[in-house]
Amino acid sequence: MGHILGPFGVHGWIKINPYTEYVDSLMDYATWWLGRGDDQWREVRVIDGRVGDATLVVKLHECNDRAQAVELKGMLVAVPRDQLPALPENGAEGYYWSDLIGVEVVSLTGEKLGKVTELFEMGANDVMRIQDDREAKEMLIPFIGQYVIKVDLHRSQIIVDWERDY
Repeated sequence: MGHILGPFGVHGWIKINPYTEYVDSLMDYATWWLGRGDDQWREVRVIDGRVGDATLVVKLHECNDRAQAVELKGMLVAVPRDQLPALPENGAEGYYWSDLIGVEVVSLTGEKLGKVTELFEMGANDVMRIQDDREAKEMLIPFIGQYVIKVDLHRSQIIVDWERDY
């Protein structure tokens, strides 16, 4: 649902980059899970928070000073899936942005472009950040129907009308 950018101030507040459609959506949940993408997740309680630009500034019960906030930098923020609003059941494939993190992005010609590391809003449209580990290269692809042809979560693949040299 997001990741911790680092401390904010000296009293244990942290700055969060949310992966949610609306910046303040994470504030709908009183408890979060923090982890580094492995099986070592821990539950934390949210005390307070506010929206700042495209980030959240949050105070957690378990974080009381800047040193503790620094230790949280880079951690992922999650909410149990059963607490999220239900996706549409009208036959349309639904997904959350967090479902797309780590999914392989492939061009129409079959070239693997990399994996999704982040989605974010850019005003006119949403954007996917793609990381190609083979070339240590990063690219941004607008997340709009003109370029995103198909999202296939069963195959963990997003097919795009995009080439590496764009």
